[in-house]
Amino acid sequence: MMSDLTPLERLLEPLPTELRAEAARRYARHETVLFERLARLYGGRRDFLPWFCDLMENLGRLHAARPAALLQLDAERLQQPDWFASQSMLGYSTYVQRFGGSLNGVAGRIAHLRELGVTYLHLLPFLRPRAGESDGGFAVASFDEVDPELGSNGDLEALTAQLRAAGISLCSDLILNHVADDHAWALGAKNGDPLLREFFHTYPDRDMPDRYEATLGQIFPQAAPGNFTFNTSLQRWVWTTFYPYQWDLNYANPAVFTAMMCAMLGLANRGVEVFRLDSTAFLWKREGTDCMNQPEAHWLLQAMRAIVDIVAPGVLMKAEAIVATPKLPAYFGSEGNGGAPECHIAYHSSLMAAGWGALAEQNTDLLREVVRATPPLPPSACWLSYVRCHDDIGWNVLLNEAGTDGPARLARIASFFAGANGSYARGDAFQSSSLDKAHGSNGMAASLTGLESAADTQQTELALRRLLLLHGLALSFGALPMLYMGDELGMTNDYSYIKRPDRAMDSRWLQRPPFDDGLLALRHDRDSVTGRLFSGLRQLIALRSRHDALAADAPRSLLPSSDGAVLALMRGPDFLNLSNFSGHDAAFELPEGDWRDGVSGQALRGNVSLQPWAMLWLERTV
Repeated sequence: MMSDLTPLERLLEPLPTELRAEAARRYARHETVLFERLARLYGGRRDFLPWFCDLMENLGRLHAARPAALLQLDAERLQQPDWFASQSMLGYSTYVQRFGGSLNGVAGRIAHLRELGVTYLHLLPFLRPRAGESDGGFAVASFDEVDPELGSNGDLEALTAQLRAAGISLCSDLILNHVADDHAWALGAKNGDPLLREFFHTYPDRDMPDRYEATLGQIFPQAAPGNFTFNTSLQRWVWTTFYPYQWDLNYANPAVFTAMMCAMLGLANRGVEVFRLDSTAFLWKREGTDCMNQPEAHWLLQAMRAIVDIVAPGVLMKAEAIVATPKLPAYFGSEGNGGAPECHIAYHSSLMAAGWGALAEQNTDLLREVVRATPPLPPSACWLSYVRCHDDIGWNVLLNEAGTDGPARLARIASFFAGANGSYARGDAFQSSSLDKAHGSNGMAASLTGLESAADTQQTELALRRLLLLHGLALSFGALPMLYMGDELGMTNDYSYIKRPDRAMDSRWLQRPPFDDGLLALRHDRDSVTGRLFSGLRQLIALRSRHDALAADAPRSLLPSSDGAVLALMRGPDFLNLSNFSGHDAAFELPEGDWRDGVSGQALRGNVSLQPWAMLWLERTV
């Protein structure tokens, strides 16, 4: 009888004979962490052991269904577990709708991605979303179906195969914290299914919600204030951290963990190689806290990682934890002292925000604090660096580094990017509750750096320098850098969202324009702004790929500068990114030796002068 089998036997039973020995070895390697973490979470339940055995059986079935090409990929990556930390890795993030119109349309853009040097493509939510408002697809109605407007499951499998052939790994969002209120689980709960109601946090009155609210923050204080929504079908209050139509999942229920792991591995079997684990900081609720970064959230991620390492070790987990720098390393986990690995990759949101802060303040103090506070990582892990993304620039991640007047300082930076006081930036504040607080800023990189507002060739030149300066930081910091769709062409804000009632309250749509094929046609025209930007960015990407010192795990250090506007970032002993984050000329004394500018080839030694917003990538030659 299947029920009499051990957990390992339940895992192996569905597998063909040729896969069993390797699966057993991987299970033995990760069993301790997997069982111990799940026992911490669910071991107090009388049904824990039967549930764990059923989980193993589900994993065995998913492993047995893994296509041969993906099994081969798993084997290859086990031999090179840090493959994603190479200096040749480059990411690109976009919406399917905005980039190609459909999954097949994205396949038609592969040539453009290859020309850029992209090896990692993050397609923002493409699964079937909630009908009507869906938070840009982040309110998922089904983890098993592609959005019919974008294609089919077959189209997804075809796309992942084409991307693999081109040397590009597909990253998909996996929204861990919540589902749409029209997901089958939520519909079942509304219709009275007691088991599905336990998939969510619901309350008969305001007693517990009010007790939680006393210590909870608010994600969207203007558009969606509060963290609970009354549902008339349930006649209960439902926990809704983000929007009222996004119901938080109850991970204290082990059935939720099983369902989400099956969803993840099902997508992995369709060829998804990386999962951006959305809202990881919010997975566990505890009264008297902000319900973020709780220990149980990390145990959940550690158990997920153990399962991935057993069933699909070629797959990567990426943490979307937009939290302060000191709290970020925990999302990688640790190998020693009873620790366990969690995610392979995590967004370095503090670095991104600090780069923009340096532009606004024309000073790198904040940025240098973030660089100094960035800790070393465990083996086979790396940061993800970026300039812009689909989301806002969240300034509050910098509160630790911003000093005693942090909120006011960050509010001034946010005002700058909203165009205050004659700023060159064209952006918008996001969900700010008062003038002395900063929640976020929105806008395309080209608009925020002054390309949209430039009135003459000199202003255009300075805007281009700022764009390359920020991308140069992301490319040279020591991370897997990711470009955002259209930034390589200098695409600017899309204001059309204001005319749509379902989007007008969400200025994040500023940075979600349709891909501009007119600008794409100009990418090789060196007389055009787009051509100059594309050429400059491609040159930096090519330079990066040739330098071992720019791999994600290579050492970094900061050199002192007498000018606060200058960032001198050393990578290893022989590579220096020298950047002037101000509108004035700046001087810097180079370390001893002969240096060469990797872009121009110019030989340099001793004291160098940096023009406003200029950047040098210097290689020591002697």
